[in-house]
Amino acid sequence: MSIDAELACNAYQPPSDARLAASLLLLRGGATTLEVLMLRRAERAGDMRSGAVVFPGGVLDPADHVAHARLGGLDDRTASRWLGVASGGLDYWVAALRECFEEVGLLPALDPQAVPLELAALAPWRDRLQRGETSWEAFCDANGLAFDVGGVHYLSHWLTPPGHPKRFDTRFFVTRAPEDQHAVADQGEALELMWLTPAEALARGRARDASALLLLPVTRRTLEELARFEHADAALASAAQTAAAERFPPRVMPRRASKGGRLHILLPDDAAYAEVAERDPEGRLDIAAELLAGVPVQLSPRVWRVTAPNPGPMTGPGTNSYLVADPLAGPVDNGPVRRFTVIAPGPAIDTHVQALLDAASGLGGTIDRILVTHTHADHSPAAAALAAATGAPVFGRRAIHPAGQDTDFSPEAEPSDGERLVVGSHTTLRAVHTPGHASNHLCWLLEEERLLFTGDHVMQGSTVVINPPDGDMAAYLSSLRALLDLDLRFFAPGHGFLVGNPHGAVRALVAHRLRREAKVVVSLQAAAAGVDLTWLVERVYDDVPPALHPLARRSLLAHLLKLEAEGRVQRLPDEVWAMA
Repeated sequence: MSIDAELACNAYQPPSDARLAASLLLLRGGATTLEVLMLRRAERAGDMRSGAVVFPGGVLDPADHVAHARLGGLDDRTASRWLGVASGGLDYWVAALRECFEEVGLLPALDPQAVPLELAALAPWRDRLQRGETSWEAFCDANGLAFDVGGVHYLSHWLTPPGHPKRFDTRFFVTRAPEDQHAVADQGEALELMWLTPAEALARGRARDASALLLLPVTRRTLEELARFEHADAALASAAQTAAAERFPPRVMPRRASKGGRLHILLPDDAAYAEVAERDPEGRLDIAAELLAGVPVQLSPRVWRVTAPNPGPMTGPGTNSYLVADPLAGPVDNGPVRRFTVIAPGPAIDTHVQALLDAASGLGGTIDRILVTHTHADHSPAAAALAAATGAPVFGRRAIHPAGQDTDFSPEAEPSDGERLVVGSHTTLRAVHTPGHASNHLCWLLEEERLLFTGDHVMQGSTVVINPPDGDMAAYLSSLRALLDLDLRFFAPGHGFLVGNPHGAVRALVAHRLRREAKVVVSLQAAAAGVDLTWLVERVYDDVPPALHPLARRSLLAHLLKLEAEGRVQRLPDEVWAMA
């Protein structure tokens, strides 16, 4: 199959309800500063971008396609490959230049051989283009214009979330602003122009006074990415390198959810993003981007989540308990038939225990089995109260080391790794022994949904404390890597929302721990003599608030014990550590 045929087969298909658009970031500042041109959009009723401060841009025009011959430095085949479309990729570059001229009066990327222009003389053409009375091709031909878009770099791809009344499928580009031209707002689409550093724009986006700017999520995130660069030359060089390597970032599609009763836009790195995308793919706006204690939330045909009222530094928004039932079982006229298995019963808080009982009853069933992931105080103590209220048996493993554990935990069975429990004719749970955070830690795999209940083995938004002697860093890393052999779609963690891309999350956790371990080694190598944990924690966890150093100290010890077992470091008298 040829490259063109392969591209056509795998070409990106925009949603039918989205308008194709292009937006252009114009940078100035050279090697010392960086400013980007932004415009304040007109106030219009019903327009989600009304009054927003954005970059120049707009929708593609069918006539943009015939203007390819006026562009040099890039051909349509290459442009289409970069954008992942079958053809017409260069249309976006044409649209970006055209919209820039229409809205702010600038003609970036003019061919160096072009005759110098008096932009004021082109004002009538600007008006005619905006009214759709002429084309970009005709404008270029009449004025002898040609453009070299080799320096107009493709930056990102954003798609308005489903559910919005107007959706835009937008490609963003970046280039250097022409030094000999002066930007002028068209007073139609653009009411006001401003040159701002990314930091200034972001600060005004957070302001609550007259200086405040309304920034859309895509604009805010693009400014945050731009703020990483010290000057315009560095930003443009980075964009050029990305183009040369053809390693463009994936498409970003925000999601809509409710939070505090109001519309909330989620980006892919927001905690609730994967869960909202799974539960509300159409953007109905009936999914909450918050964890509310005691409220049963259906995650799938088989799974409900109830969060305990125990938020805190160690528990995040609270501990999650899950109820699992067969999807074909349900309430009938002669009584409940659903039989729920509770995974991770949680802390011994009366209201939480009652919330679990009420959730099962309200869904037309009863609790007939309780599974425990591990016996830390926020995950297992409610098992005894639930068992007393329902008569359900408790399954879980006892910890090797009792310190810091639920010492009253007394299971009826201790599942082995790989043991399968039948919940219903179409629902099976498999035990996955994952020691590390705790010696007795079990994850539970819902095989039919490829959903892994991870307890504290994988948390959302933070790393777990590995607290020796029951916590073991080597065992933890080994248990994490073992998850890469499982076919998984989601994690259901003990704290937080559903986690998408499970294997990616595991690789990120392993990489994070190994980077921390490398800092341990570097710090010990830099020390003139043996050092204690207090000295080490301040250097190895210098990116962690000092208030959390007592917790970090436990995981630091776990790293040292792993390195000691590998013969890389040695423990000296008085709990002093040095390279072996």
